[in-house]
Amino acid sequence: MRTGAPYSIVHVMIKAKEKSKAAKVAAGRSKTAASAGAASGSPAIILVEPQLGENIGFAARAMANFGLSELRLVLPRDGWPSEKARSAASGAPVLDDVKTYPSVEAAIGDLNFVLATTARPRGMVKKVLTPESAARELAVRAARGERTGVLFGPERAGLENDTIALADAVVTAPVNPAFASLSLPQSVLLLSYEWLKTCAPDASLGRATETDGPAVEGMDISDTRPATRAELLGLFEHLETELDASGFLRPPEKRPTMVRNIRNMFHRMGATEQDIRTWRGIVASLVRAHLRPR
Repeated sequence: MRTGAPYSIVHVMIKAKEKSKAAKVAAGRSKTAASAGAASGSPAIILVEPQLGENIGFAARAMANFGLSELRLVLPRDGWPSEKARSAASGAPVLDDVKTYPSVEAAIGDLNFVLATTARPRGMVKKVLTPESAARELAVRAARGERTGVLFGPERAGLENDTIALADAVVTAPVNPAFASLSLPQSVLLLSYEWLKTCAPDASLGRATETDGPAVEGMDISDTRPATRAELLGLFEHLETELDASGFLRPPEKRPTMVRNIRNMFHRMGATEQDIRTWRGIVASLVRAHLRPR
């Protein structure tokens, strides 16, 4: 590393501490956003006659991923509690507060607004929402203090028409019409994801840890900076001098076009100052190797 480079050991230690602090703050924000979603009126997820404990667990895991916490079960086929659900949930705390009900009517009795998920038209005059528009509608009603819920049907055939008739509107996802069937956990995940996007649009990307994160959309160059024009021109001069010496930029009448093409390659890459130093090191190393006696 050259003299005067900004990456001393002290600098690296400071940057590591800054990253750790930022990760802790981001993790706290992420947890706050998730818990705030439940506290501020997030919808209850209601699984009607789910057949497999594993699917209940996967659905609970999807809910926890995106800040939903209230899971209601109507007549689960294999009873409740379920060790298979626990295993599939990978520790999702949603399962700690599951409520079971003997009927759909009982499960939605305290709700003001109910949605039903379905993959196909049912011949009913009901408002149809996408998962995205459903999340917006649920958020608006939550802001008014209404309690809301979303019904999901059994894995084999989905909700019965009589159950859908109990809902205010239906939710249908845009899918490949040749294969429109979603699994129960997939359906819950879609709705949960749209809920988080609507209620916490600034939620951190991925998991923040003590040493890394959160992820930032785009390219993270926090440990370096974009190269200046002077640094790029210095690299061009270095590279083109050695290419001239090696005979690469020939014949002479093609040299201007070749030089422009090479420079444009570097401009397209959006080089950082670390990239420039690396490339200059590569050129110097190749020159030394070429001059070394064989």
